[in-house]
Amino acid sequence: MTAQMTMEAPVRARRAGLVLAVCCLGQLIVILDASIVNVAIPSIQDALHFTPGSLTWVYNGYLIPFAGFLLFSGRMVDLFGGRRLLLIGTAVFTVFSFVGGIAPNAATLVLGRAGQGFGGAVIASATLAVLSSTFTEPVERAKAFALWGAASGSGGAIGVLSGGAIVEWASWRWVFLVNLPLGLLIAGMAVMSVTAAPGGPGGPRKKAKLDVLGSLSVTLGIAALVYGLAEGQHYGWGSARIVTSLTIGVVLLAVFVLDQAKLAEQPLMELSLFRNRSVWAANLTMLAFGAALPTMFYFLTLLYQSVLHYSAIRTGLAFLPLTVFAFIGAAASSSVAPRTGPRPMMLVGLLPMIAGLVWQSAADEHATYLADLLGPTLLFGVGLGIVVTSVAGAATAGVPEDKHGLASGVLNTSQSLGGAAGLAVMVALAQTRTAEVAGDGPPDAHAFVAGYGVAFLATGVLLTLSLAAAAAVPRGPR
Repeated sequence: MTAQMTMEAPVRARRAGLVLAVCCLGQLIVILDASIVNVAIPSIQDALHFTPGSLTWVYNGYLIPFAGFLLFSGRMVDLFGGRRLLLIGTAVFTVFSFVGGIAPNAATLVLGRAGQGFGGAVIASATLAVLSSTFTEPVERAKAFALWGAASGSGGAIGVLSGGAIVEWASWRWVFLVNLPLGLLIAGMAVMSVTAAPGGPGGPRKKAKLDVLGSLSVTLGIAALVYGLAEGQHYGWGSARIVTSLTIGVVLLAVFVLDQAKLAEQPLMELSLFRNRSVWAANLTMLAFGAALPTMFYFLTLLYQSVLHYSAIRTGLAFLPLTVFAFIGAAASSSVAPRTGPRPMMLVGLLPMIAGLVWQSAADEHATYLADLLGPTLLFGVGLGIVVTSVAGAATAGVPEDKHGLASGVLNTSQSLGGAAGLAVMVALAQTRTAEVAGDGPPDAHAFVAGYGVAFLATGVLLTLSLAAAAAVPRGPR
């Protein structure tokens, strides 16, 4: 018996390693695909004749369905199993990546992006749920979350780097087509490693019913809310389109809450989940964290390319240190978190992110990379790795295993809503400051950089406020 257990241990270890690789790679492509198109947008606009007004749909076409379907896909993971939903999500994501890669016109590309967003939502919910149910021992769980968090946190920077290289050396179409081999790799590894025990972890739950009203109201409500937040700056916050969209979003989310509390026989999201202090505190922290990520990448990319005139590949390389330090931060977090719990790591990780944003806000049009830009990037990166690792652990702490998919969907939804709302607000602040500095004339480099600085500083203030939410996470190892 002992000999058999000794022989089985390496097999279990190899399978767990494959599960970890699948979850990290799946989360990486989901986050990466939101940013990889950034440096390719000028080429896409020229090739497919996007109008300036419709160009935002290259990004929002992915973001809106991704955010809208996160809670729904999280519940699907709990009902039908992480393995099945991971394979379905990967298949959808891969197919629609191909659609985007061969798109002959703007409408087809936006369709491809929407399909990617839906597939990405399923993958994001499935990977965290599979990870949570596979790694239950505290030290191994912390290490697994660290790598998953590093992949998630560095996905934006890797996307900019890989997008720059692809645009520079190949074609913008490969920004999408590169997902084909990655999707096949993820599917193959998932088939070999992720188990699907009926009625158990990763398997389907019997006698489960889908809350149709809840699913429709939360999916459409979040999509309407994200659309209004993402497009508000373009159409004007007081325009009928934006006011209607935000109103519909709020009303549908109110219907969702009523349905979950009073009407649903089997709620899509049990509101009792938020009685867990660790869960709601982690999600509040993630709202601010979600706002910080796109703000840093968006305005730093503009600074590199529009003001300092970096090429696409040089811009990507400038983000590389951030990626490296995100992995360093995640590794450090995995070593300490099993002894401290997520709360101290969340607090420690937020501090260098805040310092990096404040430092970054001082950069002007004469900034040099080594003297003015590298330092803030390194601080932000190491804090990012620590926070994204620890907040994922806090969001699933004390949650029953059959609710891990839902908890992961809620966490990813918080990040998406924070990203959409945060970036919209920061863009508005930046444009206001740019107009003030420019005065009656057209804005020059100095005016643009002044606007970027306000956005960086305001994001630092937002993260400072989120320290209170992080401090509310219960003490001690979870």
